[in-house]
Amino acid sequence: MHLRQKIAGTLPRGRAGLLAAAALALAAAASLCGCSLPLDGLGVLFKTGTVRALTAEKMASLNMDRDAPILLRIYKSESTLEIWKRNRDGKYAVLKTYPICKFSGTLGPKIREGDRQAPEGFYDITPAQMNPMSREYLAFNIGFPNTLDRSLGRTGSVVMVHGGCHSIGCYAMTDQNMDEIYALIGEAFSGGQDKIQLQAFPFRMTAEDFAAHAENNPNAPFWAMLKEGSDAFLAAGKPPTVAVCGHRYVFNPDLTGVALDPQTPCPPAAAPRLVAEGAQAAMSSFAIAAASHQAARSDMETSRKRTMAVAYNHQRTRLTARGARSARGRARHGLHVAIAAVEEQRPQRMVSLRRHNRQRL
Repeated sequence: MHLRQKIAGTLPRGRAGLLAAAALALAAAASLCGCSLPLDGLGVLFKTGTVRALTAEKMASLNMDRDAPILLRIYKSESTLEIWKRNRDGKYAVLKTYPICKFSGTLGPKIREGDRQAPEGFYDITPAQMNPMSREYLAFNIGFPNTLDRSLGRTGSVVMVHGGCHSIGCYAMTDQNMDEIYALIGEAFSGGQDKIQLQAFPFRMTAEDFAAHAENNPNAPFWAMLKEGSDAFLAAGKPPTVAVCGHRYVFNPDLTGVALDPQTPCPPAAAPRLVAEGAQAAMSSFAIAAASHQAARSDMETSRKRTMAVAYNHQRTRLTARGARSARGRARHGLHVAIAAVEEQRPQRMVSLRRHNRQRL
């Protein structure tokens, strides 16, 4: 009998028992590498997290059931983690946004073990990846490397989202926020969701952000793939089906009678629009957005120069006018001084004139 089966037989049924069994199985199997610290001893109390009253009220206002499925989205450039939850109409909407306390590395995917780079891509979280006994308060393994990562030769292990607010390759949250995130995931599992999709992006996949970050960046083709998946999610309002072939993601492929191999080119029947036309469209959109971004920057620079020229001319006119006023002022002052001098000398000249006249008489 496997260790997990033995443990499951001794723990209470339900979400707490499921998470406990998963954590102990993880403790028995996980190698202590990446950014994960060793699990606590078996005597510690299992933590399951708590959904706050305000969050529960927001679910009700958004027409969401407490145990409805969820999806996680991460944006590195904004250091945010979003919880999206399905409403009763079957569409996903943002329930809560949490600041990421810290992530290590820069924008770009994780490549190898020890590079201290937080991953980017599409990952699945299952109950077996939850860790209620983490020394980083609470944690879950995001599942790196996934099928695409392995096909590209990327290496790494035990990459987590956890509490503790420090990271050497993971996404770290505050303990308070991790407490609620963990509880929301637990409620989704208890409602029957078997896996939760996590989408990790370098930035929001808008055309503007793409143009601003991807220009002359070697990660641009990889980010174009991520943008396809982001667009597919936003267009449909639900998580896309993710598959891998030809060392790339494909989203919502038609897999009827088609077997996909991560190492070999994608067959045309798998997802011709996303694999061929969609990839070209994504790069074309990037080129258009980049050109638009460059044009906007050029327009801003032209406007800035024009504004500076107007300001310079205005200032020069003011200085010229001020100088003219100063010159006129100096002239008037000189005239006043001359008049005053004349006025001061007038009585003395009158006396001299009288004396002169008397002498003549």
